[in-house]
Amino acid sequence: MRRTDRLFDLIQIIRDGRLHKATDLAERLEVSVRTIYRDMDTLVGSGIPVEGERGVGYILRAPIFLPPVTLSQVELEALHLGAALVQQTADPELQQAAKRLVSKVDQVMPDGREPPKQGWGVAVFGAPDVQASFTHLPTIRRAVREKQVLEIDYAKGDGTPSRRFIHPLQLEYWGQAWTCTAWCETRKDFRVFRIDRIRGLIAAERHFVDETGKRLRDYLEINGYPEA
Repeated sequence: MRRTDRLFDLIQIIRDGRLHKATDLAERLEVSVRTIYRDMDTLVGSGIPVEGERGVGYILRAPIFLPPVTLSQVELEALHLGAALVQQTADPELQQAAKRLVSKVDQVMPDGREPPKQGWGVAVFGAPDVQASFTHLPTIRRAVREKQVLEIDYAKGDGTPSRRFIHPLQLEYWGQAWTCTAWCETRKDFRVFRIDRIRGLIAAERHFVDETGKRLRDYLEINGYPEA
């Protein structure tokens, strides 16, 4: 978790006006007590009305007001539906990010625009094939972002094993499964891999660069897809 996200979560926890021990905060946020001490010093230094001391606990003495965000009803429904999809169809890191996003938006909505007590009228359920992809999604997302070569042990549709070195270019979600479009060094061509068929994955100690004929835009043009 990024420090800015952790600081936001800390504020949300101590907004209840009760005394919170550093040990309890550390356990809840899965960090060390020393980290909580540093974060609290940062909040106090930034003007947040936190009182307390190490070994005793911390309490927020005054309410915090953030600038309101104006969203239409349909925009709010779209946001919460998208967050619900992520929380059921993506890996734990993205799931937590979606929860924090919704919490941040709910905190800055104007009076009278609180979330409905009965929810937003949608429910999302992840298919087994989707859930089977969660293990590898964080590594692949990072590799796409950092242009890192991946070595994968892949099972074809008939179960035949295959080891590949790939340049991951984009992740796609199809409702029932996640896929990764990549340039395959082994086949020297573009391939689309189902994430739930990846049996093992290693981030290689090398990166790739955009080369004409091996880029995502080249794949999209070849297959007649509009570039996102």
